[in-house]
Amino acid sequence: MPAVDAVVLDLGNVLVFHDDQVLWQALAGLGGKKPEEVREKLGGLWDPCNRGHLAGDELRRAVCATAGIELEADAFRDLWNCHFRFHDEVLPLVESLIGRVKVLLLSNTNATHLDWIRARLPLLDRFDGLVLSYQVGVAKPDPAIFRRALEMAGTSAERTAFFDDVEAYVKAASALGLRGHVFTDAAAFRRQLAGLGL
Repeated sequence: MPAVDAVVLDLGNVLVFHDDQVLWQALAGLGGKKPEEVREKLGGLWDPCNRGHLAGDELRRAVCATAGIELEADAFRDLWNCHFRFHDEVLPLVESLIGRVKVLLLSNTNATHLDWIRARLPLLDRFDGLVLSYQVGVAKPDPAIFRRALEMAGTSAERTAFFDDVEAYVKAASALGLRGHVFTDAAAFRRQLAGLGL
């Protein structure tokens, strides 16, 4: 099996935990609704949000209108990011890869989330590239976003490892020849890296 030249990592529930229920509850509490109702109503916003078609003030207005609330920009940013928690166990493992292989981020996300996380996770500035759905206009599991990551890494699929907590995304990457791994926790990640010679 060829050596690994690049490691491509998902963001949510790999580097950063996101407890969506916390977000639904926060929005529901402000709007006097049930969390399940808010989650269902916001369902249609995720795809345009992740693809960069719904951003900034337009995103704030859409979320607020859907949840039946009013928030200024700063308050919305705080609420929209209230459900994140950094995965402190895995970050040192990722940091140990810097300089040894190309390290890239591949995430379905939006600018409001990414800007908030990046300001608090300087490790991202040391990555060799960030492939962000809202910037490239496509989202996992679209093959185009994986090809973009390979292009940015300058590596072949068989020499590129991909880690994501969503099995469907791992299967999509593996179908293109990447060495896909389902991410579960830091201990398993450590073993997976060792298995790759890292």
